[in-house]
Amino acid sequence: MTIKLVDVIDDIHLLLTIFPNRLKNYLESHTKLNLLNEVILDLGRNPEIRFVDETYKIIELDEVTEEDIESVIKKISPFNQDNRSGIERTLHRISAIKNRNGKIIGLTFRVGRAIVGTIEIIRDIVESSKNILFLGPPGIGKTTKLRETARVLSDDLKKRVIVVDTSNEIAGDGDIPHPGIGAARRMQVPSPDKQHAVMIEAVENHMPEVIIVDEIGTAEETFAARTIAERGVKLVATAHGHSIENLIKNPTLSDLIGGVQTVILGDEEAKFRGTQKSVLERKSLPTFDCIIEIRERDTFAIYQDTKEAVDKFLRKEPIYPEIRQRQNIPALVKSFINQNQIEPPVSHSSDSAEVKIFLFGINKNSLIKGLNILKIPAKLAVNISEADFILTTKSRMHSNSKIKEINNRRRLPVHVIKNNTEESLIKFLKFYFKLTDLQDEIEEEAISEIQNICKEVLNTKKSKDAIPRSEFIRKLQHTEVEKHQLNSMSVGEEPTRRVRVYPK
Repeated sequence: MTIKLVDVIDDIHLLLTIFPNRLKNYLESHTKLNLLNEVILDLGRNPEIRFVDETYKIIELDEVTEEDIESVIKKISPFNQDNRSGIERTLHRISAIKNRNGKIIGLTFRVGRAIVGTIEIIRDIVESSKNILFLGPPGIGKTTKLRETARVLSDDLKKRVIVVDTSNEIAGDGDIPHPGIGAARRMQVPSPDKQHAVMIEAVENHMPEVIIVDEIGTAEETFAARTIAERGVKLVATAHGHSIENLIKNPTLSDLIGGVQTVILGDEEAKFRGTQKSVLERKSLPTFDCIIEIRERDTFAIYQDTKEAVDKFLRKEPIYPEIRQRQNIPALVKSFINQNQIEPPVSHSSDSAEVKIFLFGINKNSLIKGLNILKIPAKLAVNISEADFILTTKSRMHSNSKIKEINNRRRLPVHVIKNNTEESLIKFLKFYFKLTDLQDEIEEEAISEIQNICKEVLNTKKSKDAIPRSEFIRKLQHTEVEKHQLNSMSVGEEPTRRVRVYPK
């Protein structure tokens, strides 16, 4: 599915109307207004703005005054118990910082956007009967996924959906919910500590087929979630955390995935399993059938069977989530890339649930380069004990290979590539992480671009630059330039390094 700019609903013009005039005028003329994430107004300081790629204070504007803050407060809804407010019928969130006397001395404005199509790549899971838990750190887009899930289930599947909306995060401020949730009904929560009670009330009073709730984080909410699941109501929720491991080790949230208990094994059973007599096991069935880790905004690690994943983790066996990446990034980000002619930044996550690869006979720098080029959530395993699988070459897999001896007890999966070249390694990574279509599309686009540039250089006899590309893509472009009997070189510094084509 191609995401068009019209699919992004941000109502940003309504947010601008509540700002002091000098800030409103500054932002209205800003070239990157459509990428604005947050605005900070702190008493006695210059206004601060945060975009997708940068944060800076607007030093050319006067410092924020008490009058500025008062003028904003008069234009918005009253702040609730968790110091949050909003603008009616929008998704924008406004949070207050107060001094010890309760006076507001700082405001954080978070731009809210409804993005249609953000769950297309996991739509098959959303439309299933499974209870789904989205997992990820703050700010990665969990609430956006919930909002779109509510719309799809209520509008497209005609389900009776109720959104339990704490702080009006999902459906916006005011009594009338934002159209981003479709035909779903919204139950507001008076304060965060009442969320679990409203979850139960929704089931008991309104006969929903689906309950959607954001940020499960307390023991009461965990219990309420299990109660809802046991009543046969589909549950879609979010929780903070980088990986399924965070849930397992969190005593408050572990019940969401079945809980963990210590079990004492008999001598024979311990010997058979090859473990100590004291082991960890899952207590009961998980509340959520499927866990979706949001690694990046467009990268999902999916555990289709929570029960199986937890059991394998507790047995210290490798678990392999299904990795899905959206082939079309949101127009909001795509617009920024087109305007600035750069590629999206590579994320170097240290998430403990990343796929860890142990190399045998393969250059580690080539692996790291390949992971960066393809933007894959994986990393090098220093020790075989922490690896998810072994990667080696065909020549190293002879009958008396050392890696076979090392792996005899661990029985890790072994993947074999043809030879120790960057081309073979890239080909394997694309296949393993199911990026073949995406990477091929990028390569085809880059080759087509350089072919057009070569034709132009041949006609005009003048040099021309391609748009910035990764090192791997630049190599492909240089090869293509040679076919046209022209010269080329890479110019600029990362991340704007690019190929320059010039006549001989």
